[in-house]
Amino acid sequence: MLAGLALVVLSLGGCATHPYGADMRASIDAPYRLSSGDRLRVIVFGQENLTNSFNVDGAGNIGMPLIGSVHVQNLTTAEVATTLEARLRGGYLREPKVSVEVEAFRPFFVLGEVGSSGQYPFVNGMTAQTAVAIAGGFSPRGDQSGVDLTRTLDGHAATASVPMTFPIRPGDTVTVRERFF
Repeated sequence: MLAGLALVVLSLGGCATHPYGADMRASIDAPYRLSSGDRLRVIVFGQENLTNSFNVDGAGNIGMPLIGSVHVQNLTTAEVATTLEARLRGGYLREPKVSVEVEAFRPFFVLGEVGSSGQYPFVNGMTAQTAVAIAGGFSPRGDQSGVDLTRTLDGHAATASVPMTFPIRPGDTVTVRERFF
């Protein structure tokens, strides 16, 4: 009996899809990491000509006057501010003070049994239910009990079955399954 239970647990542990595990739940409270598709508002205090909005490109970089391309992929806004201050201090400004905030988050995606699959702008505080509503609601064949959520964790895509109240983050892919009856 115990050996059979251990075999089931081990076989399920290798699956890419699992009921929303600790990794998905922990990622909700983790600091927001930047990626391509985000738009940043960079404020360099006392330097209006350097203050501007910058899009994170496909390579994870922003292009700033004076210092050129800066890699921001997978950094927090505080880490980007520190990086920019260091680069500006390197021969351009004496004591730069930089503030960085996310002006627009990268989109999220909805696939499967919804009215209109596609890419949508992220809204703070959204849940899987809100994401489905934005995509036109469930199709007549849509399984309304939960969704599959794919999120990048530590550079790898992870998929889990989550309830409709589960929080959505920028860049997530929500997939509504087809119901069986």
